[in-house]
Amino acid sequence: MTDARPRLWAVVGATGTGKTALSLDLAERLRDIGRGAEIVNADAMQLYRGMDVGTAKLPPQARRGIPHHLFDVLAVTDEAAVAVYQVRARGVIEEIFARNADAVLVGGSGLYVSSVVFDFAFPPRDDALRARLEADLARDGGERLLARLRERDPASAARIDPRNDRRIVRALEVALSGAAGYGGALPAHPRLWHDPTTILGVHVDRGDLVVRLDARVEAMWRDGLVAEAERLRDQGLERGATARKAIGYQQALAQLAGRHSEAEAIAQTQALTRRYARRQVSWFRRYPGIRWTTPSHDVAGLVADAR
Repeated sequence: MTDARPRLWAVVGATGTGKTALSLDLAERLRDIGRGAEIVNADAMQLYRGMDVGTAKLPPQARRGIPHHLFDVLAVTDEAAVAVYQVRARGVIEEIFARNADAVLVGGSGLYVSSVVFDFAFPPRDDALRARLEADLARDGGERLLARLRERDPASAARIDPRNDRRIVRALEVALSGAAGYGGALPAHPRLWHDPTTILGVHVDRGDLVVRLDARVEAMWRDGLVAEAERLRDQGLERGATARKAIGYQQALAQLAGRHSEAEAIAQTQALTRRYARRQVSWFRRYPGIRWTTPSHDVAGLVADAR
């Protein structure tokens, strides 16, 4: 199999379903059958240095000697932009392919995964217009901007989480600049960027997943999420356009500021995590050709079926 064209594997699914474990087992299996394999991060929050407990980031000593890419590449004050990530991730993957190894893209950030796996094109940025819209956001709030977007591009407005101010600003920027649609949704008939590609979705029944997620949030508080958020606050977390809004960190910062009790911070994080997991499942269900598996996966069978 050493002469086969390198394959892109995408391991996707809701948070807490066991994607990391599957990616490691998959990479080890590929290595065992004579292929190199390297892991590429597609979790937007795991791009950030120091955001470890709240993102369940795998520490280097637990990576089984498998090369990992695009972890810890941003400061918490940096803005994560999917169009920038797309270029960077595809560049890393092409370097992996040049070493005649397979790339294992793993993460639950749907737009980030899609930007790499599918033939995704993003409208250009208009920095001056963006600055004006961000000033409008600060003055008027996200609801007013979303109303403007509904008037200009109702289809894009309907796809956006009304709590996601950054996406609202970006969609309105695209609409006002006259570009053809906001690049924040999966195309109706997406084409793969690379051939061959195998997409593996990790599935856990809803009831079991809720239990896992609630327990995971409680473990994050026991493992020091609040102390981690406090350290990152000293590094500028509250100034970060993206990082400060991460689920868990936002609540930990509120606890540090006295706006939430610990119990309130945990409960809110659990509720938001469950809601986010539902959106992730809905997003990945639309992927054509996705193969669903469980945390108790048969990696050898998954690899054999793809060959």
